Amino acid sequence: MGKITVTKDCNGIKGLCVIEPTVFGDARGYFMETYNYNDFAEAGIDCQFVQDNQSASKKGVLRGLHFQKNFPQDKLVRVVRGTVFDVAVDLREGSETFGKWYGVVLSEENKKQFFVPKNFAHGYLVLSDYAEFCYKVTDFYHPNDEGGIRWNDPEIGIEWPMPEGMTEADLLLLERDANWGGIAEYVAAKQR
Repeated sequence: MGKITVTKDCNGIKGLCVIEPTVFGDARGYFMETYNYNDFAEAGIDCQFVQDNQSASKKGVLRGLHFQKNFPQDKLVRVVRGTVFDVAVDLREGSETFGKWYGVVLSEENKKQFFVPKNFAHGYLVLSDYAEFCYKVTDFYHPNDEGGIRWNDPEIGIEWPMPEGMTEADLLLLERDANWGGIAEYVAAKQR
C-alpha cells in the first residue's frame, strides 16, 4: 500500500534515520501504515522488533538520555499525541561520530518516526501540554541493564528547545536522569 520516505545518516551520523510515512487523507480523516517490514527492509532498516512500548508525559518532562548496557536495542519511535523533541547520541565504540547528537521534532501532526540504532543514548523532551510516545524495540527490556548520560552534558552540547513559558529549571526529570554522568564519565567507565 504505502511507501515511506527515509532521510538517512542524519547530521552525518550513520544509521540514524527519520521516516515519513505516506498518509492517505480525506474528509473522514486519514490512514497510514506505521510499520511495514518490507518497506523498512527495502530502506535498509531490517530489524526484528520484539516489543512495543507507550508512555504519556506532560509538558516539560525530559526522559533520558538512556541506553541498555549489555542488551542494546534498536528503536523505532513516534508520537501519537502532542509534540516532543527527540534526541539520539552516538555511543558506538570506534564510531567517527562518537558523542555527536541529532534531534528531531516528532508530533502527531508531522507523523515522522525516528530510527535509533543500537548503542545510542536516547531521550526526549515534551514540548506540548501532553504527549503520548510509542516505540518499537529489538530486545526485551532488562531493568537492571539501563545506563544513562546526563541530558545537559556540555561536552555533547545538545540544543534542547525549551517548551513555551519554561526554562531549564522548570523541566521535570527523574532524580537518576538529573544525576547521570557526562560522556567523559561514560568513556572512563568503559575503559575500566
